[in-house]
Amino acid sequence: MTGIIDVALRAGVAKSTASRALSGNGYVSAETRERVERAARELAYAAHSSASSLATGRTSTIGVIMPMADRWYFAELLAGLQQALIDDGLDLALYGAAEGSAERARMLDHALAGRRFDGIIAVCLQPGAHELERLAGIGLPLVSVGPFTQGADTVSIDDVVAARVATEHLIDLGHENIAFLGDEPDADQFSFGERKRLDGYRQAMIAAGLEEHIRAVPTQSTIPEAFATAAALLADRRSRPTAIAAVCDEAAVGAIIAAQRLGIGVPSELSVTGIDDHRYAEMFSLTTIRQNPREQGVEAVRLLRARMQDPEAALEHVVSPATLVARQSTAPPRAETAR
Repeated sequence: MTGIIDVALRAGVAKSTASRALSGNGYVSAETRERVERAARELAYAAHSSASSLATGRTSTIGVIMPMADRWYFAELLAGLQQALIDDGLDLALYGAAEGSAERARMLDHALAGRRFDGIIAVCLQPGAHELERLAGIGLPLVSVGPFTQGADTVSIDDVVAARVATEHLIDLGHENIAFLGDEPDADQFSFGERKRLDGYRQAMIAAGLEEHIRAVPTQSTIPEAFATAAALLADRRSRPTAIAAVCDEAAVGAIIAAQRLGIGVPSELSVTGIDDHRYAEMFSLTTIRQNPREQGVEAVRLLRARMQDPEAALEHVVSPATLVARQSTAPPRAETAR
């Protein structure tokens, strides 16, 4: 059976150098690393995971903590993380728990600290719960995916800008009575990212002189919950908005379905925007802000690998692209309902 010493002899380097080159634990020149990797391929060398872990102190396993992957964004992000980790020869240990839940708190305080990982990728950290501090206390390389961008390498879209651009699109069309469908303004149990999107909506409304029309309608960001909330919002013609800026595409789709059930034309009587470019967005002709969570997952793995290689490097914050995609769910308001 081929061992690490055989690879070292074939490459003409010391055993310790071959081990560093193949494990990534420590500096090896690019030329030496290539020579060692070529020797390993030629000898069909495969490190035994247990022996490799004992020798290098590494497990080749990355802990990923995220909300339950039952929503499109999290499922797509997880797919990107998993593929990038596989491509890098790393395993994934997934810990899923809802934001603000007791299970998530226990996971942060006990479960993760008792496991052996090479690093942690945390999705949608909540600053109010001091989640970053709790994870940092574990002492492992850490990357945060989501809007909380302090104290760790991070990748995210700019949630404030995304919501502001979506709202400005509605304002540019002539809408003034625009409701925000999403987070509850002061509820700690809701996502930090959703609150930042609410901030973006408010910024756009204030900049346009529409403070008196600011209306945040709280709902959970799922199609069924948003459907029920939007149906109640739209039922009264006298107080009905002419446009809805939804916190995400799932909430936007719920609003469109509610409007259709009530006989309200979209976009002739109601314009709707979302954020994400969910796989359903094209089906519902939804105007939205496009982001790519799979690419964010790949970028998060790159950041973690870089942090593992150089723990003392300056923190890096990557802003993922987010662009307006105008479809047929938005149009100028009718003259009699514009105000």
